[in-house]
Amino acid sequence: MSGKLRLGIPKGSLQDATIALFGRAGWNIYANGRSYFPSIDDDDIECMLIRAQEMARYVEHGVLDAGLTGIDWVVESGLDVVSATSLTYAKQSNRKVRWVLAVPEDSTYQRAEDLDGLTIATELVEVTKRYFASKNVSVKVEFSWGATEVKPPTLADAIVEVTETGSSLKANRLRIIDTVMESETHLIANKAAYQDQWKREKVDSLALMLNAAIAAQGHVGLMLNVQQANLAAVISVLPALNSPTISTLSNADWVAVNTILQEDVVRVVIPKLKAAGATGIVEYPLNKVVL
Repeated sequence: MSGKLRLGIPKGSLQDATIALFGRAGWNIYANGRSYFPSIDDDDIECMLIRAQEMARYVEHGVLDAGLTGIDWVVESGLDVVSATSLTYAKQSNRKVRWVLAVPEDSTYQRAEDLDGLTIATELVEVTKRYFASKNVSVKVEFSWGATEVKPPTLADAIVEVTETGSSLKANRLRIIDTVMESETHLIANKAAYQDQWKREKVDSLALMLNAAIAAQGHVGLMLNVQQANLAAVISVLPALNSPTISTLSNADWVAVNTILQEDVVRVVIPKLKAAGATGIVEYPLNKVVL
């Protein structure tokens, strides 16, 4: 064993969602509001809270062995780290976020080329510069320390800002005209640390279990019994994640069916299963699904 795995947890908007994800994956992290060193119920891991924007720097420099951050900040930094896995979760949802180019809703701007010679405010400076350079559009890109949505039209002509739903942009009377990049959380690792067999196995185990917890979210298990004569009718009702598992019971005329389906379709599926001849229908929660 090579000591402990030094793991960076993103401080800020992703912190609560990350700690909750670790809990579903089997690791309980306890963060004290005053400390940057949360405890974890795994003696092999030491945690540190780091801003997502800085995570890649400390991982590449070897201060941390691994950490969780948006791939947007890795691309922005230009630093050389290993991506052990992508983890599609965000502050409000389990989907990718977008960095978008947004302009005042009452402006005449319709595309990036219309902003030639104007000022763009953003936290994602280098990516934004490359985006406009790829379109041969000359703009002034200014770093924004926050509250970016309030800057147009007085402090900037347009912004590049991250969004999950677009609701904050709409609330500030902004209109999206393009997507600059999509992003999601990644578990990244220091290249040297990832060459260490024990640390690599630990990082890969984290990746497996975190993804399993994400895959389980919004899904439930369903098991039921059905007579062989009605099996085809029952199977036709099931929108399975994969083919359902079918097991023979002590009574050869009956089988047990076990499957996984999305939680939001259960209320529609169970009555149909009952009508198709299923009995003993049991719905149960899922903590992890390893795909």
